[in-house]
Amino acid sequence: MNMSLKIIKVGNSSAVILPKELMAHLDVTAGQSLSVSRTPRGIELSAPDEDFEAQMAAAREVMARRKRALRELAK
Repeated sequence: MNMSLKIIKVGNSSAVILPKELMAHLDVTAGQSLSVSRTPRGIELSAPDEDFEAQMAAAREVMARRKRALRELAK
């Protein structure tokens, strides 16, 4: 899929309008978030990993409980 997207001004920010074909390809709908990653070829847009937030919550919990051990390991 190769297409040109226009950047528009929205208040003090900028936005890109995604065509419905691209939204369908990404399997997202209006109001959902997209994951943006920098790759050697440029920027990659993808639907967010459904488990990512749960994994991050678990990691934050472990980091909070093991703060001293992690601090020692970081030395």
